[in-house]
Amino acid sequence: MEWVLAEALLSQSRDPRVLLGALCRGEASAERVETLCFLLQRLEDEEARGGGGRGAGALPEAAREVAAGYLVPLLRGLRGRPAGGSDPGPPARHRRRVLRAAGAALRSCARLAGGSQLAAALAEEALRDLLAGGPAPGAEAAVEVLAAVGPCLRPREDGPLLERVAQAALALALAADGDGGEAGPAEDAAALAAGRLLPALGQCGGAALRAVWDGLGAAGAPPGPGRVGPQLLVLSALAERLLPEPGADRDPRTREEGPDARRCWRFWRTVQAGLAQAQDALTRKRARYLLQRAVEVSAELGARCACGPQEGNGPSLFWWSEKKKDELLKFWENYILIMETLEGNQIHVIKPVLPKLNSLFEYAVSEENGSFLLKCIQKMSSRHWCAIPILFLSKALANVPRCKALGIEALLALRDVLQCTMITHQILLRGAAQCYLLQTAMNLVDVEKVSLSDISTFLMCLRQEESLGRGTSLWTELCDWLRVNENCFRRASDCSCVGLPETSSLNAYVKNLVQEYMKSPALETGENCFMPDWFEAKLVAMMVLLAVDVEGMKSQYSEKRRTQNVLRIFLDPLLESLMKLGTNAYMPLLKTDRCLQLLVKLLHTCMLKGSSTQDDEVFTLLQNFVMSTAESISEFILRRLTMNELSSNTHLSTFESLMSKCENTKKVSDLDRCHLYLMVLTELINLHLKVGWKRGNPIWRVISPLKNASIRHLQEMDHGQEPTLGTQVQRVISMAALATVCEATDRTPELQLGSLEAGPTERFLSALPLNHTLQKPHAEEESSLCEESSSSQGWGKIVAQYIHDQWVCLSFLLKKYHTLIPTSEGEILEPILPAVQMPVRTLQAALEALTVLPSDQVLPVFHCMKILVPKLLTSSESLCVESFDMAWKIISALSNTQLVFWSNLKAFVQFVFDTKVLTTAAKIKGQAYFKIKEIMYKIIEMSAIKTGVFNTLISYCCKSWIVSASNVSQVSLSTAKNYSELVLEACIFGTVFRRDQRLIQDVQTYIENLGHDCAANTVIENTKREDHYVRICAVKFLCLLDGSNMSHKLFVEDLAIKLLDKDELVSKSRTRYYVNSQQHRVKNRIWQALLVIFPRFDQNFLNRIIDKIFRAGFINNQASIKYFIEWIIILILHKFPQFLPKFWDCFSYGEENLKTSICTFLSVLSHLDIIAQNIPEKKPILKQAFIIVLQWCFSHNFSIRLYALVALKKIWSMCKTWHVEEFDALTSVIESSLSQVENMPGAGNAKKNWQRIQEHFFFETFHPLKDYCLETIFYILPRLSGLVEDEWIAIGKFTRFTDIPLDSGFQWYLSPTQLCERKPGDWAQQDIGSNSGEADDQSEWTDVQKKIIPWKNNVPDLDLELVFQDRVAKLGKSISRLIVVASLIDKPTNLGGLCRTCEVFGASALTVGSLQCTRDKQFQCLSVSAEQWLPLVEVRPPQLIDFLQQKKAEGYTVIGVEQTARSVDLTQYSFPERSLLLLGNEREGIPANLIQQLDVCVEIPQRGIIRSLNVHVSGALLIWEYTRQQLLKHGDTES
Repeated sequence: MEWVLAEALLSQSRDPRVLLGALCRGEASAERVETLCFLLQRLEDEEARGGGGRGAGALPEAAREVAAGYLVPLLRGLRGRPAGGSDPGPPARHRRRVLRAAGAALRSCARLAGGSQLAAALAEEALRDLLAGGPAPGAEAAVEVLAAVGPCLRPREDGPLLERVAQAALALALAADGDGGEAGPAEDAAALAAGRLLPALGQCGGAALRAVWDGLGAAGAPPGPGRVGPQLLVLSALAERLLPEPGADRDPRTREEGPDARRCWRFWRTVQAGLAQAQDALTRKRARYLLQRAVEVSAELGARCACGPQEGNGPSLFWWSEKKKDELLKFWENYILIMETLEGNQIHVIKPVLPKLNSLFEYAVSEENGSFLLKCIQKMSSRHWCAIPILFLSKALANVPRCKALGIEALLALRDVLQCTMITHQILLRGAAQCYLLQTAMNLVDVEKVSLSDISTFLMCLRQEESLGRGTSLWTELCDWLRVNENCFRRASDCSCVGLPETSSLNAYVKNLVQEYMKSPALETGENCFMPDWFEAKLVAMMVLLAVDVEGMKSQYSEKRRTQNVLRIFLDPLLESLMKLGTNAYMPLLKTDRCLQLLVKLLHTCMLKGSSTQDDEVFTLLQNFVMSTAESISEFILRRLTMNELSSNTHLSTFESLMSKCENTKKVSDLDRCHLYLMVLTELINLHLKVGWKRGNPIWRVISPLKNASIRHLQEMDHGQEPTLGTQVQRVISMAALATVCEATDRTPELQLGSLEAGPTERFLSALPLNHTLQKPHAEEESSLCEESSSSQGWGKIVAQYIHDQWVCLSFLLKKYHTLIPTSEGEILEPILPAVQMPVRTLQAALEALTVLPSDQVLPVFHCMKILVPKLLTSSESLCVESFDMAWKIISALSNTQLVFWSNLKAFVQFVFDTKVLTTAAKIKGQAYFKIKEIMYKIIEMSAIKTGVFNTLISYCCKSWIVSASNVSQVSLSTAKNYSELVLEACIFGTVFRRDQRLIQDVQTYIENLGHDCAANTVIENTKREDHYVRICAVKFLCLLDGSNMSHKLFVEDLAIKLLDKDELVSKSRTRYYVNSQQHRVKNRIWQALLVIFPRFDQNFLNRIIDKIFRAGFINNQASIKYFIEWIIILILHKFPQFLPKFWDCFSYGEENLKTSICTFLSVLSHLDIIAQNIPEKKPILKQAFIIVLQWCFSHNFSIRLYALVALKKIWSMCKTWHVEEFDALTSVIESSLSQVENMPGAGNAKKNWQRIQEHFFFETFHPLKDYCLETIFYILPRLSGLVEDEWIAIGKFTRFTDIPLDSGFQWYLSPTQLCERKPGDWAQQDIGSNSGEADDQSEWTDVQKKIIPWKNNVPDLDLELVFQDRVAKLGKSISRLIVVASLIDKPTNLGGLCRTCEVFGASALTVGSLQCTRDKQFQCLSVSAEQWLPLVEVRPPQLIDFLQQKKAEGYTVIGVEQTARSVDLTQYSFPERSLLLLGNEREGIPANLIQQLDVCVEIPQRGIIRSLNVHVSGALLIWEYTRQQLLKHGDTES
């Protein structure tokens, strides 16, 4: 329009100077300056075409006058005028608009004036202003002038000026803030310099371009993360000059004159910094653009190109070879695609392209080998990772083909990566990552570059309790690797062993390691002798056992005795020292500590993981060696714990002289030593229990003296004297020893005398002052306490441990004398055992202990409460409720911890939900009953956040209610009936996780499915904390119930009523719900539970609930729920035919109530042969069914007719089998009708749907009786009915869950039919909106999306009955052959806008998912009645595949609007006349299975940062482009 106006003005005046003068007068508004610009451009255009007839001679002079008299003063005024700050309000926008128009007008003036004098003068003046460093508005105006006149300067004559302008522009552009923050005036000027001025100067080439390139090269070191943005801004602005456009017809000589950025290391360092370190998306996008341009240029030019590092002989930063063109193009294409996709930062977007990482990684390794791997590993260690990325990165490294690529530097880097794995709370994923990193080291480390010392230090970074456990596949793999390479390791310079040959063999290294470990410390004093660190003992123990197992591999087929000899040689120094412990009182204290530490670590490490140790030769040998030293060790421990020798090296012969020794020799560090001794004592007890406990063994002889000495110490120190540090430490040690004795006695029945008569020990323990805190020592000793090493504990922890040990002892006492605990306080006047016989006081002390002890020390208090609460619940209910409350607060506070939470939760559940507690609380129905219910729901609520909490509760309760399967019928469930809500919640339990939570669950399942191939599965106990195990536990519990047992029967009936009520409540809460939503899943689980307990129903109970079951059939349910309802109705009618009249009544409702549910009851009728099995007289049943089915065969609804025909076919076959004569007259009609349906002509949708419904699993394969099993209920049917995989419970999980066993006669686990082999069927009238449970095979996809995850969606088809309306033809409208498919779009606003756009541009039809959308007010507001003039067709999402195939057959090209790896640019695509445009969903785009139906994908070119357009906008752009191309074609044809 502007050109038309300019032409009109010029046609009215012969002298353009008059017009120019008129425009230069008056206020300099944006409109006036823009009009002047258009006029000058029109004159310039005429001049260029040689049409300068209008005052041609005066035009240059006029242009100079306009420039000097109007534009230059105007720009000067704008340079001095403030811009209003950074606020982009109207003044600022107006000023920028005037600036832009004045600059463009100035460029036209310079060209019209002829010569470069005017341009040079203007440039000089603007450059002076720019270099003067004035305010930002002045710089912005100067840049506009320079950008306008710069292209008018001459490269040769004005070279120096161009060079200075280029330098100034570069300096201004690089001065911008590169952090991606909010832009201000200075940033606007810098962006203007980079975006307009530099590209304009680049067109001049020569001096300007060299000045910019030299300026970039002189910018110093590669920029940091905050400064890389400006440099990439400049580089991307000049990319066309620095990286010539591929395919451009350029003179090679000209190309050589300019710089080639591909050969400059600084260019690539800047691009690398932008890709890896830039904080804002725009900078990263510029870096990717430069990389892509460089690759395209390299491929076009074909010449070899290489850019090495700045210095040294490192790997090339970039290289190109024509011989490897295809491989390199594929590599960089994948790399850029992955980097683009990662910008989405959403797992469903990223997941489809992750497989491309494999080829990317493998090619990089093959080309760069070790250097690439080293840098990759070092980069991994430079940041902290969450569990999933570190796991899969480690797995990728472990899968790199074996090669000698890494040395000691990489091994250290791998060790750093191992440290990164320790921060994640997902223990299984953490362990699996460690396994993969060890495999990486074994596959890639060059053993000649590392020593065995380096390897052992690396192995110490692994947690044996999570990954490297002895007996695992990983341990065996490591042993084999050591065996193969044991003589190839580099010999460590500091590894020398006297008497050993010069060899780096594993045995020599380990022998030397043990000898060095056992050497006595050079300096040791009794006053400051702290416990040595456990690191060395752990390292030595691991290497000894590895060497022994390696030797066992060698002698596997030769000498078995060799293993024993090798182990003996390794352990001789240790065994020799252990044998002297009992007699040599002068052995250095540190040496004894190290010996005992190594002994403990050997025993812990030697235990085989995941298998029995009985057949383990090494463990048996080690056990025998330790047993031979047991007497010496036990005597040493007894002496150290009872004779005040913990910090003393002086041997005294009598106990009395030792007791007279100064107690101040005790140190806080002695507590660590005490715990070591008690740990060794516990290990010795375990060993004796394994080999068989014998009376009089060394441990037997130690227990009693240790117990007596500990009690004596505690009694003698209670004399009221001022406590010293030594006395307090001795008190703590004695209590710890006493607690260990109590625990050992509790685990070892042989240590108990068998009599319940209270002895001195029991009297002393019962009289202990509970929660007695230790007074701090004297003030002068506190300083020494604070100066203890970091290995010692603070005084608060010491006191907590002391109180903890008190409660351990009391727990033992209460357990032993639980029969003596009275139910109230006042029954015993003079108690012999106060703590036992005064339970109220003891429980009050327990509550006090919970407030004093830290959360990780309360376990023995919970154990005591478990014994006390059942006794006191009736008489002291309020106190018991208080204990429930206090304990729950502690559990809630521990919920964020990992190590102590589960053991405490288990103890909490055991005392709150103890069977006696539940029984008593339900009997009195007081505060305790309702508090237990409240805690129960709080635990269920916590389970939604912390997976596995509900598992602990339901497992314990079910095991308590059902003791064993053998005596199930004798067990009463009267108590459980009062808590049936617990089983109800368990039956329907399962949360819908957020995407990130589900990802963690999926990855954990993936690791578990690896089985023993991943050592973490063997080492880490499977805690069965998945949500599925809650339902599995409840189901197995229900399977054990006996319908003949009255308490069981009442429990089942109560549960069934609650389940049906829950189903009604869920149905009322939301009448419409989505497939796989929480409502769908809950209802599905309800009917699964009802199917499980159905065999326990009798006729009387069914009379009470049958109406509820039939009512459920009338509700509009999802497919899986309908199948379960139909199944249970079939089973009821089969078992109790008395309910058939009620079933026939279901067909008598008005058709309006039946239109969505009649298919359910017709499906039941299709299994009439099963229903009629127990009916002697079958003809009346057949007659009634026949009448009903015939009625529905004439329904106007096509789907109902199909279901009725299926039932009719089944009933008619039964009539012929049983020779029902009453229907002989109808034989010809019915058979001809069925034959017509079977043999209908053509291949339309009606015939296909008839075939599909007959082939559907529910009608063809499913047998309601034979398929009645757990596998069908919980796995097969959910899979076939389209439920998401989260709801499939594999039968293997039932068998693995052994907490509740099943009877040996329980046979209904697996389905005996072929149903398990079926795949989800195509018929889905009841499955609208459901997704298939079968995942599409990703390997078959030829295209991947950049934005979305390929959803699992196997969509079926319905009878479309598509008849395009001819309304538009009657209106005389011009219509196209374009069909727009919007069936995937959900939002009414988008559909309304599309409807309007399609009508405006004459699309032939718009398909939508449901025609109900046209009634939506938002739709109508946007469509403005377009739906009345545009053919709308309903094609539901499940019907799309067949619809698209049908349109293809009619000659349509199916075009998808989607960004994929192979999309065609919209500007380059030519639309066929018959085009079908498929639009994706607002969030997920086009599903992957539909992408495979497309003939082509078209994407809209983008320049901005936002990655996608609104679907309505995208559709409108493509509809217009189609219309534009068709208009051009028809215009060409007509002309």
